[in-house]
Amino acid sequence: MMIALRALVLLLVSSVLLYQHGINGVYIHYNTTAGPVEGKLNVHLVPHTHDDVGWLKTIDQYYVGSNNSIQGACVRNVLDSLVYSLQEDPDRKFVYVEQAFFQRWWREQSEEKQAQVKKIVGSGQLEFINGGWCMHDEATTHYIDMIDQTTLGHRFIKQQFNKTPRVGWQIDPFGHSAVQAYLLGAELGFDSLFFARIDYQDREKRKNQKTLEVVWQGSKTFGPSAQIWTDAFPVHYSPPHGFSFAINDDSSPIQDDVLLFDYNVAQRVNDFVEASITQANVTRTNHIMWTMGDDFEYQYADSWFKQMDKLIHYVNKDGRVNAFYSTPSIYTDAKNAANEAWPLKLDDYFPYADSENAYWTGYFTSRPALKRYVRFLSGYYVAARQLEFLVGRRDSGPKTDLLGDGLAVAQHHDAVSGTEKNHTASDYAKRLAIGASQAEELVNSALSCLTSSKSYGCRNRLTKFEQCGNLNISYCPPTEANFPLGKSVVVVAYNPLGWKRKETIRVPVNSESLVVKDYDGKIVQSQLVPLGNSTSKTRSYYMRAYLGITSGKPPLFLLMFPASVPPLGFSTYVISNDNEGRSILSTIESSEVSENRNFEVGSGNLKMLFSSASGQCQQISNHRTGVKVPMQQSYLWYGANDGKGKHNQASGAYIFRPNGGPPTTVSRLVPLTIMRGPLVEEVHQEFNSWIYQVTRLYKDKEHAEVEFTVGPIPVNDGVGKEVITQITTNMTTNKVFYTDSNARDFIKRVRDYRTDWDLQVHQPVAGNYYPLNLGIYMMDEKAEFSILVDRAVGGASIEDGQLELMLHRRLLHDDSRGVGEPLNETVCVQSKCQGLTVKGTYYVSIHPVGSGAQWRRTTGQEIYSPLLLAFSEQDGDHWKASHISSFTAMDPTYSLPNNVAIITLQELEDGSVLFRLAHLYEAGEDPVYSTIAEVELKRVFGTRMILNAKEMSLSANQEKSEMKRLKWKVAGDNGHMHGVGIRGRPLDHSMVVELGPMEIRTFVLNFK
Repeated sequence: MMIALRALVLLLVSSVLLYQHGINGVYIHYNTTAGPVEGKLNVHLVPHTHDDVGWLKTIDQYYVGSNNSIQGACVRNVLDSLVYSLQEDPDRKFVYVEQAFFQRWWREQSEEKQAQVKKIVGSGQLEFINGGWCMHDEATTHYIDMIDQTTLGHRFIKQQFNKTPRVGWQIDPFGHSAVQAYLLGAELGFDSLFFARIDYQDREKRKNQKTLEVVWQGSKTFGPSAQIWTDAFPVHYSPPHGFSFAINDDSSPIQDDVLLFDYNVAQRVNDFVEASITQANVTRTNHIMWTMGDDFEYQYADSWFKQMDKLIHYVNKDGRVNAFYSTPSIYTDAKNAANEAWPLKLDDYFPYADSENAYWTGYFTSRPALKRYVRFLSGYYVAARQLEFLVGRRDSGPKTDLLGDGLAVAQHHDAVSGTEKNHTASDYAKRLAIGASQAEELVNSALSCLTSSKSYGCRNRLTKFEQCGNLNISYCPPTEANFPLGKSVVVVAYNPLGWKRKETIRVPVNSESLVVKDYDGKIVQSQLVPLGNSTSKTRSYYMRAYLGITSGKPPLFLLMFPASVPPLGFSTYVISNDNEGRSILSTIESSEVSENRNFEVGSGNLKMLFSSASGQCQQISNHRTGVKVPMQQSYLWYGANDGKGKHNQASGAYIFRPNGGPPTTVSRLVPLTIMRGPLVEEVHQEFNSWIYQVTRLYKDKEHAEVEFTVGPIPVNDGVGKEVITQITTNMTTNKVFYTDSNARDFIKRVRDYRTDWDLQVHQPVAGNYYPLNLGIYMMDEKAEFSILVDRAVGGASIEDGQLELMLHRRLLHDDSRGVGEPLNETVCVQSKCQGLTVKGTYYVSIHPVGSGAQWRRTTGQEIYSPLLLAFSEQDGDHWKASHISSFTAMDPTYSLPNNVAIITLQELEDGSVLFRLAHLYEAGEDPVYSTIAEVELKRVFGTRMILNAKEMSLSANQEKSEMKRLKWKVAGDNGHMHGVGIRGRPLDHSMVVELGPMEIRTFVLNFK
């Protein structure tokens, strides 16, 4: 008791003395005006928030702050709060990324508030970095989607603030692609790129060698001209331990009121200096950056800023290091001014692992149905914007904007990646469906206009079109209807590519007595294939689940016919009843009733040999080129690790971790049915009750189209399953294979090897998986064997001469990376639920060594941009009299060269037109097409007259001529590394655009 009284007396005396000396604990002015100081360790404090555009909650739940039982996050509060805090002190700074959130907030603000925000943006207090609609994924995204979503955000920033972001900020994606570095970095005009997630082995080596910060050269084609300075954070994108200052954080705040207990200024300054020196020991120059933020931080911004004010004030008074508010742009400039020679980084940062048994390669395939929906709508969005341009953008009525928004949000690194909660995945799909519905309405209206003859005109859009969005399950009401005499169905096939193409159209029908005629009235050869039981079963269940349709028999046949469609245009075909039945019914052969012999399939150059004994493929060959490769294709599944054994790591939405045993073969004896006809020969294989496959060999194509149906994956045995298709050949590949980067460049992969460090192999399967968006191939001295895909998947070559694709995953355990639920997708009809069934297609071809690129590039573009089909019922035979049956927007005598694609043709709100061309080949990839290509703009746009054309940056937010980027010194560069690749010359009055290999050129056009 006496001790307590003495302490109280001492406290009172101290308080009186402090008060007499003028220290009253009421107000201290903190000096936050500091900037870089030469000769000191400069600590750049970068306030930021990482706001996922959907993950555990939906994008709108995150914005408004609902559903907080899952996660307490409200982005509206973040933006409200940080703007207020920035206005309190002009020295404070903040960086913001996700424009999908910011534009939601912006449209709610008054003109007065918007003016205040423009002021702090103009002063540099608030800086937009990265600047896309979201922080897109880098493994499962297509480069066109990456460009589109970035353009959407950059145009918003330019229009509202007249600012152009100059820093890439990909802090959370799970691995980083070469395309991100050179295309979505250097070609955007960015000076630097920052991220957090790299392989744990790679990070340790880089920390030891001070090579976390590098000059990244992601393009073999462009070389040093597309380099970008890159910073991989030492730990994560949060502050050093003990310096997170959200209200609910346990870091010790700076307590500098001497009238209160726990005064700790000296201790906190020492902590700061110690953490700064620790970080300085793994980086170069006397500048380091502290990322002062984390997921959904700054909901109460003052809790952060007041502590940082104190840190800057007291640390700088201490004088051992120098701290100040900064941004990644300021930090980049400081690093550049240091005149340091930086290590060179090539290729990419895949795959990513955060520990020895945790390879984040499962998400390359997670949620394969969502991945397919995103990819299909991506190609559809390209076509829909073209049609919107061709008929003119309207102020009212349906537009493509909602689909653009939905696709942009879906590129988020917890969206198309498949790493979100189930209800969030449903929200992404819902947004896409709403956008697709509006775009479909626009497309139908546009085609009605374009097909109308001049005497009818666009205003009298008498023809009503509909589309069949469920053709993947063979559901198309217009073609399934009975065709009474005098009735027919018109099929309009629109080609969004810049070259003429020939494709086989496939639609469900219910009659054998059909005839197909082209736009000149000539009969087109057609073929009928009976609808398989697997397709009928899948169709029936998913019509009930998604469309609510419980009645109706499945169609009897699939009608196939060839279509020839001009570039950027359409052709028309008419299906009608024909008493003579001129559609040829396929003949059927079955291994169950045949002799023990082999079946050769394919009436064109490509042949495949199947064994009647096993029902499996034995060989693939091309009679034109003479290439022949023994081949076996099968389905297997990896048992998913449940995380209950050693190292406690389960396979989940992010992580692929097999249970250690070899994959289980689904079936070694496969029932086989072959259907033959004049256009296509099909091989139907039922591997088991939940895996069915149809292999199609078209007469006029030199590849096999493999359509798979996988699911529902059974898990009654308590084992999660990761289903693969595996193709085995006798090719000698020496561990080498090639995978694409975001459907653009191909990168050489070597099994169990990394170019940047000596890999310690702990997961020989998962650690050799890579993301595919275009495809994968292998080669030896005799042949190239290529596979192209219709969506993002994971792929690998686990044994020489072997390729595998992971097609589907159904798991029973969470992988402890935040999602908090297993990747177990189900589909319900009323109270009955079953695992998700996935249908998809991959494409296989073989070529002589060095000649496979032409097939990969051309077919890859055709897979991404399929023919857009629309249907209309017709009475009698009067279509040609009142409609245009064939059309091209180009000069009828012109088409683009085969190495160039139109990837954007979009009328903007102001009437100008955004136009992008992409060269499809890398330097040295093909002797014919890896060369300068020319595009004549005047002939591309036919009768339209171009008034002017301005070349822009990739995201169209600044003129190309105004782009200025920092130059960086590279260690070991003796002046021999400077190159620009082959690029086209500037556009002149001739309106001829040149494109060098891999070059993408962006223009804003105005027409008369």
